[in-house]
Amino acid sequence: MAKPKFQLTQYSLFIFLVFSILLCFFHVEASSVLQLGLEDHEPWLNEEDEEVIMVQSSHDSRKRCDFSVGKWVYDQSYPLYDSNCPYLSTAVTCQKNGRPDSDYEKWKWKPQGCSIPRFDALDFLGRMRKKRIMLVGDSIMRNQWESLVCLVQGVIPNGRKRVMYSGPSMAFHAMDFETSIEFSWAPLLVELKKGPENKRILHLDLIQENAKYWRNVDILVFDSAHWWTHSDQWSSWDYFMEGNNLLKSMNPMVAYQKGLTTWSKWVDSNLDPRKTRVIFRSMSPRHNRENGWKCYNQKQPLAFFSHQHVPEQLLVLQGVLRRMRFPPYTGASRY
Repeated sequence: MAKPKFQLTQYSLFIFLVFSILLCFFHVEASSVLQLGLEDHEPWLNEEDEEVIMVQSSHDSRKRCDFSVGKWVYDQSYPLYDSNCPYLSTAVTCQKNGRPDSDYEKWKWKPQGCSIPRFDALDFLGRMRKKRIMLVGDSIMRNQWESLVCLVQGVIPNGRKRVMYSGPSMAFHAMDFETSIEFSWAPLLVELKKGPENKRILHLDLIQENAKYWRNVDILVFDSAHWWTHSDQWSSWDYFMEGNNLLKSMNPMVAYQKGLTTWSKWVDSNLDPRKTRVIFRSMSPRHNRENGWKCYNQKQPLAFFSHQHVPEQLLVLQGVLRRMRFPPYTGASRY
């Protein structure tokens, strides 16, 4: 059969990039970390790890591989797991829900000019031994938590793995490795509470109730984007609150900037970059019918999609990240 071709999209590439960063957890040279702070005032910004992983290039020279530049290639040996994974939610088990085709599962990312090994669950768990990995955000992050858990769970014997639930969080434990892969539901990062008359109030300057789950984690992956742009009909809040000020309306991007600033201050004040790696994924394209994409019954990969201008939401995120002392990994700097 003909093999359809397509190029990079933010959402599809993100889970690959996260895995790549996790695999290189102890092997990333400090100078390669995106520096969003002030190096002169933070001596740890100039520290270098003891080892650097190099990737073999097609020109037979040793150099660092840029995982973000490349293309998707069709691979008949994929997927690396199937819908029998017991940790998949019903909404994402497409074939169990009646989807007849499976070619959409057989694509892998190939960086330009260098090669990467096939994902090895045992190698990954070995590198993540005695580590906590947590994904924080909305349903996109929940899907990616499920994907990562399904990638590793097949190599762990029954009885040596379990999932535990605590409030809005869930954690998969690989007991023999003392490794946990966790998800924390916080689509807006800041706190959304019920007020008088059961009204929903979004507190732009409060985060502790959510952030209490994020402490003592080795790798934190954050996401917060689409929930801030929902229309009035789908909005998650009735009022905004900042300090003692209760507001019925606010420019969504102003609210987004205030919420992200609260998050960034918490990260800067509570996390040690020598112990915790932070990733903030950039916004993925929307592809629902309501936004005019007409993706219903689309069975072939979509062609490369790029914005003709820089989305305002990404400019807000970029501005907040640049003011942080903590150096997160992010794709927002590419805009």
